[in-house]
Amino acid sequence: MIKKISLAILLIAAGLLIWQLNKFDILTVETANVDIGLTETTVVNTRAGSITACQRSKLALSVGGQIAAINVKEGQQVKRGDILLNLWNKDLKAQVHSAEASVVAADFTQRSLCIVNQSDQREAFRLSNLITKNLASQGQFDLAQAKAHASKAACSSAKASWQQTKAMLAQAQAIIEKTYLVAPFDGTVGEISGEIGEFSTPSPPGVPTPPAIDLLTTDCHYVTAPLDEVDAGKIALGMPVRITLDAFRGQMFMGKVKRIAAYVQDYAKQARTVDIEIVFDTTQNLPDLLAGYSVDVEIILASASNSLRVPTDAIIDNNTIYILNNLGMIEKKNISLGLANWEFTEVTQGLKKADKVIINAANIVNIRAGLSAVSTQERRQEKSTEYTNND
Repeated sequence: MIKKISLAILLIAAGLLIWQLNKFDILTVETANVDIGLTETTVVNTRAGSITACQRSKLALSVGGQIAAINVKEGQQVKRGDILLNLWNKDLKAQVHSAEASVVAADFTQRSLCIVNQSDQREAFRLSNLITKNLASQGQFDLAQAKAHASKAACSSAKASWQQTKAMLAQAQAIIEKTYLVAPFDGTVGEISGEIGEFSTPSPPGVPTPPAIDLLTTDCHYVTAPLDEVDAGKIALGMPVRITLDAFRGQMFMGKVKRIAAYVQDYAKQARTVDIEIVFDTTQNLPDLLAGYSVDVEIILASASNSLRVPTDAIIDNNTIYILNNLGMIEKKNISLGLANWEFTEVTQGLKKADKVIINAANIVNIRAGLSAVSTQERRQEKSTEYTNND
């Protein structure tokens, strides 16, 4: 009895082993219909780009001194020419007043000397008339003429001195203007470094220091983004660009290439890149943008609106694709390709509309002729159904 039971167990085990070795393979495939639609060739940025203010200046004074007044606050709107900050400058103001007084004094001096010259000129003229009538000596005339020439020179010298004092006044005024930080354009105060009473110093060469005031525009922005150097030659000014921002997920904005850098950035331990600038399409409604937002861009190199296309993931080795034919069999086909991006690729030859292509063909290790399968829903719906087929 025990032998019969043992024999039965061995037969069952052998049967299970044979079944395990010969059981049907389960093959999961994901398919999509070949359709007609928009296909594009695009280039994307290698690292995140940034929103950049159209005008931004990190303002600093060209002279050092103690901060006497800060006339603005962070976030305040200012106009061009507004005084944002000034240093203590009473000593410089005193020099300006002194220079102004010197100008006034020099003006009176040159007027006085020029009046004397006019008198000496008239005296010399009278003596020249008297000489013709033998009523004055030649010596008197020569003396009067020399005096007239000397006073004329003194008048000219006084005029030059007056001009010199005016230049000194302008110099003093220019020096005092260096103690005032003035807005170069209409904008918003982003950041202020320093407090009243602190000492402000200009940056020495090679030693960067924080700017006194960061001023930028908030109503005008553009995009800067780095592209890999291998893609730089494909880009041209005016090309359309799709722009997405992490701060506004789900929204897409259009723009165009405004500038391509004239050189390649070569940073240590980073890929070599070329910076580009992109301006927004002004016909669209833009949200309130902040300088520094991270941006991704997709530059459209070429597009075809009514092309036969397949998901790019379905293509193997640039010219091969697997389809599910009308008999439910997996079939290999060679195709010719056109425009392509990461999502869709244009097929110029080898397929027809409504063919069912297998998207995950690259993951199928053993594709056997005659293996039947049933189509799944399209990849965009991100659902798949498993189908089992007997050899």
